[in-house]
Amino acid sequence: MTTTAESHDDTRGILYVGGAYAFWGFVPLYWWFLKDVPPFEITLHRILWCALVGLIVTAGRGRMSRFISVLRTARVMGALMISSILITTNWTIYVYCVDSQRLLEASMGYYMTPLVSIGLGIVLLGEKISRVRAAAIALASVAVAVQALSLGHFPWIAPALALTFGFYGYVRKLTPVDSLDGLTIETCLLLPLTVPLIAMWGVQGSGAFPSPVLSRDAFLIGTGPLTAVPLVLFAAGARRIRLTTLGFLQYFSPTITLLVATLILGEPFTRTNMVTFGLVWAALLLVGLEGRLGAWRRRLA
Repeated sequence: MTTTAESHDDTRGILYVGGAYAFWGFVPLYWWFLKDVPPFEITLHRILWCALVGLIVTAGRGRMSRFISVLRTARVMGALMISSILITTNWTIYVYCVDSQRLLEASMGYYMTPLVSIGLGIVLLGEKISRVRAAAIALASVAVAVQALSLGHFPWIAPALALTFGFYGYVRKLTPVDSLDGLTIETCLLLPLTVPLIAMWGVQGSGAFPSPVLSRDAFLIGTGPLTAVPLVLFAAGARRIRLTTLGFLQYFSPTITLLVATLILGEPFTRTNMVTFGLVWAALLLVGLEGRLGAWRRRLA
């Protein structure tokens, strides 16, 4: 017997997941208000306040016993340490993109993430690859090459974001832990580094927190719920909709980011951007149509 999520989409599920991706798409505007704070320092505050919010929510959900049992599982904790490093690196690069006005490259990175996930499945999980998916990966590779020729150097931002998030998804896929519990543990694992650095900078007066400008302190503290809220929405919605619908909605976020970069933050959309994004979009279209192409071939046979 199929579940609701498998047979049809719950409207609430679409709204929850769509809301999460919209949230993530507009997040660059939040980082823009903190553009005078170094990206790494923003990441440290995001870790600190996300850990505190996560612990409060975990206690409120009555999951502390489950949370503690995960802490006692060495294999799971080892995997979460790796995933915490990956997601921290991803966060720092993303904030750097906003700070350096390279948000278009970040948007491309998240468009490329599904293709990276396909590659990881082939290399690490031994999954078979179809000709259509091989062509999609080839198109994405050409896009990187075109951008490299245009810039005169390797365009590291988009591949770095796609690889760190792709590997993060791979590690979390193999780690049996609730999404919010996992994020809370990931951030708590980094508190021994985060808390001393923030405290030291605060005492020396060289850090962004505490600040005479209360709005800055509020924005830094707000990075905690900013991280946790969309994840809770995503987790609640993902259980209520089909995987194919989830796959379609994931492009909502980088599309919003692309629009924010060009229409609000004023980044130029050049001819090279048109070519590289066009190649990546074509690759994603191939992957999306793969099932239908197979059905058409069977009908014609």
